[in-house]
Amino acid sequence: MGYYEPLTYIVPTEDDGMLLKTILAKRMELSRKLLSRLKQTEQGITLNGERVYISVRVSSGDRVEIRMEEEQSDDILPEELPVHILFEDDHLLVVNKPVGQVVHPTHGHYTGTLANAVVFHWQQQGLKVRFRPIHRLDQDTSGTLAIAKNPYIHQNISEQMQAGEVDKEYTAFVHGIMEPLSGTVRGPIDRDPERPHIRIVTPDGYPSVTHYAVERAYSQTVSRVRLKLETGRTHQIRVHMRHIGHPLLGDAMYGLNTLLGYDDYDHHTYDPRWDDRINRHALHASMLSFQHPFTKERMVFNAPLPDDLSELEAALNHPQS
Repeated sequence: MGYYEPLTYIVPTEDDGMLLKTILAKRMELSRKLLSRLKQTEQGITLNGERVYISVRVSSGDRVEIRMEEEQSDDILPEELPVHILFEDDHLLVVNKPVGQVVHPTHGHYTGTLANAVVFHWQQQGLKVRFRPIHRLDQDTSGTLAIAKNPYIHQNISEQMQAGEVDKEYTAFVHGIMEPLSGTVRGPIDRDPERPHIRIVTPDGYPSVTHYAVERAYSQTVSRVRLKLETGRTHQIRVHMRHIGHPLLGDAMYGLNTLLGYDDYDHHTYDPRWDDRINRHALHASMLSFQHPFTKERMVFNAPLPDDLSELEAALNHPQS
């Protein structure tokens, strides 16, 4: 069994005499679960190259290293599929996920997923890496998605997300002209008790917050909107936009038909014809930003609009063409 590149911490003067377990938890920010796993690994935790008990005290200048065993996703079939890579190093992969692609194999989607494509990509490099997406995107949402190459990276960025330190921005095209042009939607979200696959805004739901800003209005019937999530509930943007009366274009689950009913359209505010211009909900994860767990550098990743949304925007700019 091989190991990933070790994570190293050189003990500074101010940490002289500190317990090794405190260094691991407070300085190297290991979760209890990962710490327990490393304690059972042959070279998981070393002090100056030697395996020791974590109850020992460290001295200034000591070298603390953790090593995680290499893993791979043996249950995922490698497939030669395109992978649009925005960034990759020894610890992290960030991709621009295409529309229509499921992130991870599920019932009915055992092949053709992003996982199948990424596992093949790593296999071609001779890497033994387990597929660990740090977050998810709906099948029909395109854009930035981060994948950890080891448990430490996954844990660290997941904790950044829980602390609200990961920035995610989305671009959407919605029905109607939003007023005011910027604002915040606060609407608790939970499953619809009658249709469990549907999410709704309900007083008993989980707190959910979406910030929005209109970037452009088209023909008085469609708005291009920039959205930022403060929470990350399933279908949050789609549910919140429907809730305030501005569903996403092309959204079969939360769209205009389900909101108003065909006969109730106000054609001065809503134009259902735009739904026919796109074969999915018009939502794209355009920006993702977080601190790199190893380098501590603030990373920002941007994904340009995919072709279908660019074509939609061109049609909105020239509605008579």
